[in-house]
Amino acid sequence: MQYLVIEGNIGAGKTTLATMLANELNAKLTLEQFSDNPFLPKFYQNPERYSFPLELSFLAERYRQLNVDLRSTSLFHNITIADYFFMKSLIFAQNTLTGDELQLYKQLFNIIYSSLPKPDLYVYLHLPTEKLLKNIEKRGREYEKTITADYLNSISLGYFDFFKQHPNYSFLVIDTSNIDFVENISDYQKIKSVIFDQQYPKGVNRVTF
Repeated sequence: MQYLVIEGNIGAGKTTLATMLANELNAKLTLEQFSDNPFLPKFYQNPERYSFPLELSFLAERYRQLNVDLRSTSLFHNITIADYFFMKSLIFAQNTLTGDELQLYKQLFNIIYSSLPKPDLYVYLHLPTEKLLKNIEKRGREYEKTITADYLNSISLGYFDFFKQHPNYSFLVIDTSNIDFVENISDYQKIKSVIFDQQYPKGVNRVTF
């Protein structure tokens, strides 16, 4: 495996797990750069006004980062682990944009998407919405306080629609409702084993602990 994606809804723990795996395996780590996006706090305060500039800014930054990280070779890392996949751009945009803005966005997305490498394995961390909300509250980001259960549910549906539409990918959906891979080392080892010690066919593969 050379390119692994760890994905999930907001608050699922994807960045934490990707970082833990990369540190242990000495992998090249690609993390989404969102904290410096000037449109993000504005979007949560006024989604109607800032949806389009926010999604375009994410689109441009994700492409720039992945294009550099995935095409550059490294003498020190055998694997790249990312906490997002470029398709995330479209999944979120479909929940924030409508009409002509969404159609224009899709045109730009499709032009870029076909040029990027695809992951060897796409891991999706699944958590129920109530646990996502608790994790979001726990980390205390001011601009995330307005995130609703309905919004998280719509994002989850977007991810699973993506899985259905791309049967040529290998997806691994891990239900982490009953484990804590951050605080419990044995739970972390379970997830690592599930990801790296098995081969998964194309399509959606599910694991529940």
